[in-house]
Amino acid sequence: MMSLQVTSLIAGLFALMVVPLSFLITIRRFKVRTVFGDAGDKILRRRIRALGNFTEYVPLALIVLGLVEGQGAPSLLVWSLGIAFLASRIAHAVGMLYSTTPPLRAIGMLVQHTAFIISGVWLVFSVLK
Repeated sequence: MMSLQVTSLIAGLFALMVVPLSFLITIRRFKVRTVFGDAGDKILRRRIRALGNFTEYVPLALIVLGLVEGQGAPSLLVWSLGIAFLASRIAHAVGMLYSTTPPLRAIGMLVQHTAFIISGVWLVFSVLK
């Protein structure tokens, strides 16, 4: 049986991250008394987008990380990609929730996209070699 230790660790941390992101939305919905949408509330809108962005990118990040690890990539590469994906999601969420300027979110997206490119190139070349 294949043991994807790095991917398992990152997936576990992502699972723990999704709970507070979701909980922040629930708290704000209760405060602004809305069940659907954002009720025009900017804070709620930012919280919804922070969770939405997280759920848009995390599945693919885990898939490519698992494939890179499963294909036997060097440990340094697997750990670097895992840390990059994790750090990028943290930076983006913090930037989305607590900052009104884009630099932290932009750094998170840049790190994430770089990790996706490296993963994609590595996977393509690992199959074609």
